Amino acid sequence: MTAQSFAGPDSRRIGELQKAQQQDEFRRALRALLMRPLMSSVHEDFPAVRRQAARLSEWFAREAGWPLHIEREGARLIKRPADLADETRGLSEYDRRRYVLLCLACAVLERDPQITLQLLGQRMIDLASDPTLTSCGFEFTLRTASERRELVSVCRTLLDQDVLQRVAGDEENYVRENGWAGSDALYDVQRRMLAGMLAAVRGPSTWRAEAAPVDFEDRLRSLVAEHMADTEQGRRDAIRHNLTRRLLDDPVVYTSSLDAEHQAYFVNQRGAMAVRICEAAGLTAEQRAEGLALTDESGQLTDVSMPAEGTEAHATLLVAEHLAKLLRDASNTAVIVDDDVAAFLRGAIDKFGRYWRKSAREPGAEVELAEIALERLHRLKLISHANRKVWPLPAIARFAIGDPEVHGAD
Repeated sequence: MTAQSFAGPDSRRIGELQKAQQQDEFRRALRALLMRPLMSSVHEDFPAVRRQAARLSEWFAREAGWPLHIEREGARLIKRPADLADETRGLSEYDRRRYVLLCLACAVLERDPQITLQLLGQRMIDLASDPTLTSCGFEFTLRTASERRELVSVCRTLLDQDVLQRVAGDEENYVRENGWAGSDALYDVQRRMLAGMLAAVRGPSTWRAEAAPVDFEDRLRSLVAEHMADTEQGRRDAIRHNLTRRLLDDPVVYTSSLDAEHQAYFVNQRGAMAVRICEAAGLTAEQRAEGLALTDESGQLTDVSMPAEGTEAHATLLVAEHLAKLLRDASNTAVIVDDDVAAFLRGAIDKFGRYWRKSAREPGAEVELAEIALERLHRLKLISHANRKVWPLPAIARFAIGDPEVHGAD
């Protein structure tokens, strides 16, 4: 009797079940890394990431050109963006000034395994007095509540990224005018996580002063400039990596937004690319003449959910429906401006205001609601928004309300 004769139906079912479980774990680990590229060992999905390390590293390197480093202390997916000029990327409520403060905080944390909030702030003040920063008009003194609020925000970002772990105290009272000097907190510094904060190909400190790029855009490009083989296959790989990064990062990729070379590759290969990404990440592809969108029915792989709950979310959905109607109206060629959106929301208050919070019904509140709604729609690539002008993009049509169907009583 041969060994193959023992492989009966039960053995095949067990093998298929194990294969399905492996695929589910791989998908869960991949999705977790997309949302948490800097992952500590305490993350609930880190055990799955470690078990699927080889397969994950191979997939990210092949499809997106993103290196993945997995150690006992954590994992770091070097998730470099496809478009450096996309201002919708980044941490919520972070502007350029706050990013400078985050970099200063990380520079301070390199020194000690433990630090207090007060000491962190003082050392950041010392670094902020560097002539290079002061010549740009940058100032950080902690004398005002707004500056202390910025420091607390940076600390909470580092806590959220598991770079800091709170040992004692808290930051709650530090912002207040009275007694803030007596408020403090003690943190452990996780050196491995700190080392993974910068997802650059080349660190800024490796540039000699006389050779370092001066222009801001040149600095960004120099940080993430990657080696590309000077062959036809190397160029195709670079194009595929760029497009895959867009598809994984952006809600929708419009064909018209690509240059001629990327556009030609995208038109021919987007179907195959969508199949590979959807199979690995558990997404659903929506292919249209204007481009390709990969949607997540669970809503887990998104920074901005729509529809969602709350006054701002409801207002955003109403604006999306309004703009979708305008886009569907072929006769409409007028440019929509921010004031038009605010006026629409002012009219919507009469119909929906009773469902909104009280402050949103106050006179003038529609201006702030319009700003929030347009910012969300812009981040979702549903509109183009610049210089207080709004252009609906094709994907917003999915929020249009169709003509109602009237069914009989039977």
